Amino acid sequence: MVKSTAPSSHARATVDVRDWVGRVRLSAFTGIMLGLVVLAALVLVPTIGTYVDQRQRVAALEESVRLTETEVAALEAEQEQWSDPAYITAQARERLYYVRPGEVVYLIDDDLPAGSVPAEQAAVSEDVQETTNDWMSQLVRSVTGAGLARSVGVTGDGATGTDPATP
Repeated sequence: MVKSTAPSSHARATVDVRDWVGRVRLSAFTGIMLGLVVLAALVLVPTIGTYVDQRQRVAALEESVRLTETEVAALEAEQEQWSDPAYITAQARERLYYVRPGEVVYLIDDDLPAGSVPAEQAAVSEDVQETTNDWMSQLVRSVTGAGLARSVGVTGDGATGTDPATP
């Protein structure tokens, strides 16, 4: 029978670090190469950081140039509009209230109180909703009430109202 010299899987092998380090031999060439690698890392890390920072700045400036070109195109379009005599006339009429000789202009002043101005409409719902009142009976009551009214009067606030008691 042949005996094996391999350690058994049950026995733990201890490794002495001092023995391992003692067996490692570094030549002068290996030391110089290791030093060059460390020096290259120290030189290149800040350079790479600077490169990344500059690329970010270039991208931001390119975006700024793109936005400025868009603004320039919009201003050129507006300048082209102002070279049109019809546009100038329309702007003078709208902004400065200029009129041609012989024209009569009526300016309507919005003198409604803030409470009587209709509020903004809410967004239209896509869901079907059921009403809580009977609109048909309200319509019939409104039509018969209007038909049976004897006179129409003006109230103190300028609104019209029906007075069924007045003959």
